[in-house]
Amino acid sequence: MNLRPLRTLTSISSLNKSSSGFSLKLPPLDQGRKKELAAFVKSAGLRFKSLELLNLSFIHRSVTNESGFKINNERLEFLGDAVLGVVSATLLYERFGDKSEGELAKIKSVIVSEDTLSGIARDFQIDSLLVLGRGEESSGGRTKKAILADAMEALIGALYLDSGYKAAFAFVSRFIDEEITRVLEDKSFKDYKSLLQELCQRLYHNYPVYILHKRSGPEHARLFWMQVTVADKCYGPGAGRNKKSAEQEAARMAYEDLKAGVE
Repeated sequence: MNLRPLRTLTSISSLNKSSSGFSLKLPPLDQGRKKELAAFVKSAGLRFKSLELLNLSFIHRSVTNESGFKINNERLEFLGDAVLGVVSATLLYERFGDKSEGELAKIKSVIVSEDTLSGIARDFQIDSLLVLGRGEESSGGRTKKAILADAMEALIGALYLDSGYKAAFAFVSRFIDEEITRVLEDKSFKDYKSLLQELCQRLYHNYPVYILHKRSGPEHARLFWMQVTVADKCYGPGAGRNKKSAEQEAARMAYEDLKAGVE
């Protein structure tokens, strides 16, 4: 695979300046935290020039909400989500020359989903490295899929800033290749939208209709809620980080209900 590395958006030397010019100081680390992060880097097979940047990828916004500390991992999550998307799309494009855009999109939606990323985060034991506010800690934040998936994306973003696209590509490829194989073996993936459409055509000779119920969250961490109507009955809402994944969840609810009724 001969990929030209993308230009890293910023360097560590410039991380102390925001776009508006004010100083952005990364949280200092005590020796105990440095040892934890160094052990993580070693076990994950990574290299980080800045352990402070790595640490930032694990700081949840609940810390900001409780302490007033100005930065958390949300911006790194935004960046990591984009890098993850590019790497995953590249791997799928190069691996499957015989699949259509729609087929590739379906596979990609699973391998970058919250369920998949949270499982990978647990495999890397990121749950033990999270820095949470007291409220989030007491409510079981270390086990929440959304928080784990976001931290995984933030880690990818931090690695991209620290070491460049080539390092991020190599890291993401290690676990995404396995997820692609798992999806193709149908151990975790069902395209419920297609299954529902086929069932609707067979039972009612029409198509399911999807509508947006609501959207919530900030622009960079939007959550969508979709409903699907089948034969005048509404199912959902299903939630997802984009409309397609939310539609899949709503379709799953409808398909499982309708399938149970005809068996």
